[in-house]
Amino acid sequence: MFELSVVGVRVELPSNQPIVLLREVAGERYLPIWIGAVEATAIAFEQQGVRPARPMTHDLLRDVLTALDRPLQAVNITELRESVFYAELVFPGGVRVSARPSDAIALAMRTGVTIYGAEQVLDEAGIAVPDEQEDEVERFREFLDQISPEDFGASGGPP
Repeated sequence: MFELSVVGVRVELPSNQPIVLLREVAGERYLPIWIGAVEATAIAFEQQGVRPARPMTHDLLRDVLTALDRPLQAVNITELRESVFYAELVFPGGVRVSARPSDAIALAMRTGVTIYGAEQVLDEAGIAVPDEQEDEVERFREFLDQISPEDFGASGGPP
């Protein structure tokens, strides 16, 4: 497993499908995962520090885990099968719960746990961006600074 960090979310054109972009912490690969609009909004809210008046689903789950004293240890992006990514939530005692990567990432951001990607997933879907192409990634980051969660709208493709 390789540690990943969240670069941000954006809307892929012309399909208007949101994606979350993860980056290999100790490498040069990026992992784009197409996600639903609701999950994109949840990730963007957390990244921008937006606090809604009432908890969103991922906030609620974080609060439930805290109330039950069941801390989340990690999020693993485990598999890519037929163009569908799979993830799991990792808890103490070896307990693992299957989750959509978008939900797992949104929860990881709220709990501060590390996100990991399986080697086979990064080998299959990761995109290497050498240092000389970092300026393109920097432009993407600047784009992320300008976008707001409302840009994702209420509609979107499949999660």
